[in-house]
Amino acid sequence: MLLSIVVPCLNEELTIGEFVDWCHEGIAKSGVSAEVVIVDSSTDRSPEIAEAHGARVLRLPKRGLGRAYIDAIPHIRGEWVLMGDCDLTYDFRELTPFVEQLQAGAEFVMGSRFKGYIEPAAMPRLHQHFGTPITTWFLNRIYGTRYSDIHCGMRAMRLDALRRIDLQSQGWEYASEMVIKAATLGLRTEEVPVRFYKDREGRESHHRRMGWISPWLAGWVNVKAMMMYAPHAFLTRPGIALGVIGLILATLVAGGPVGPLSLHWMLFGETLATVGYSAAQLGVIAELRHHVDRHVARRVAAWLTWNRGTLVAGLLILAGLVCTLPLVIEWVANGFALTGLSYLSIYGLLLMVLGFQTFCFTLLLQIMPAPPLQSHADDPA
Repeated sequence: MLLSIVVPCLNEELTIGEFVDWCHEGIAKSGVSAEVVIVDSSTDRSPEIAEAHGARVLRLPKRGLGRAYIDAIPHIRGEWVLMGDCDLTYDFRELTPFVEQLQAGAEFVMGSRFKGYIEPAAMPRLHQHFGTPITTWFLNRIYGTRYSDIHCGMRAMRLDALRRIDLQSQGWEYASEMVIKAATLGLRTEEVPVRFYKDREGRESHHRRMGWISPWLAGWVNVKAMMMYAPHAFLTRPGIALGVIGLILATLVAGGPVGPLSLHWMLFGETLATVGYSAAQLGVIAELRHHVDRHVARRVAAWLTWNRGTLVAGLLILAGLVCTLPLVIEWVANGFALTGLSYLSIYGLLLMVLGFQTFCFTLLLQIMPAPPLQSHADDPA
């Protein structure tokens, strides 16, 4: 078995039979050995109809689109996996472009409705002209990719690539997680045009079944996935930039006003330094938590040891105490009252705050489980 077409189904008795027929037609055109697997959570006759048309049906509880694919992975027989929807919106009679790219060595093949054909009224104008282009542009800027349609539901990949992606998302956001991890893992990615049709007469899309807010919720959870699985773009890199700028600014004024830079600039720099340092630390924790890039996570965990972290934290706190000591002595000598302002002492407070953050961060890393040295997500099949 070379290709497995794996598609979730929830109450699609109006379209499921013709969809399976489309799949068999596409398989015949592509000339590959293939199977059609329907991951079913229906309460209607969808599974019986699918089986009658020659599909293999996996009956599973309704737990979300992402969960359906996660549960199906152990049952996939093919070396390649093709995903999509069984509502006849994607044309599964045309599988050859996906097969050709996989045969040529691609690991992850995305469909593109914008490079193919979108039937009038098939996609809401808000999605077609705003939502999808904006989020696609956003992801391309982060990862340097060249997708034209990151939300296209028709996509194919090698089974070992799917395992390496290691899906975690339970719902709609699985699509964004898959695209993000494919880029992060450096999978060889291609894009092919697909045809996208409007719903058949009498069928109501799942978004419409759930109400007007459903597309907005789907978009929101996809944005959440983009932020969850790209901590380096949203936290680590911006945090390091802010922290460095803030530390330089505060250090320049540590000895007193320098030209136009005075106390206000120093306080601004200290704010940037503490906020940036916190953001960078949270980014590292997110990398370790989600194992988006296991190699980076292992390097971070190997370098930020307990001894190194506590040593750096201790040195920062000690340096801060040295900077603030003159002010403390003056404060005690004057009957616990300050008579002047010490820029160096304020700078010392920053060093102590950074030292305390470093100690807490180091302690948290020791509490968290280390990234696995080996896992199925890293291994080739």
